[in-house]
Amino acid sequence: MVNLQQLIDDAKCIAVVCELRWPDGVRCPKCGSSAVKKRGFHTHQAHRQRYECQGCGQQFDDLSGTIFEGHHQPLRVWVLCLYFMGLNLSNEQIAAELDLAPGDAQAMTSQLRQGIVEKKSPSN
Repeated sequence: MVNLQQLIDDAKCIAVVCELRWPDGVRCPKCGSSAVKKRGFHTHQAHRQRYECQGCGQQFDDLSGTIFEGHHQPLRVWVLCLYFMGLNLSNEQIAAELDLAPGDAQAMTSQLRQGIVEKKSPSN
């Protein structure tokens, strides 16, 4: 059996999220300014760029303000979780495929579903 986690690249996942999030360039999630300065990379996720807004001073990174913010799982695990959800796998099957605790898989799928609902909401 092929381990899909080995086929997914963290750097490409971050790049795709950035392209979708900021099609016209990086903007501060707090004030919307495009005057941002790069501030190195995330400590545990080497491809995750950090920034500082020159307008309001807010520090943020590629995932700040997204449903992926503040979680210890690499972005590729989130992408695979979403893929498995699309295949209609149960949380238990997703946990087994991704070598996660069942509670972690439950939390991830719940958060992804909530993010989809919020994205589809006509008020957003």
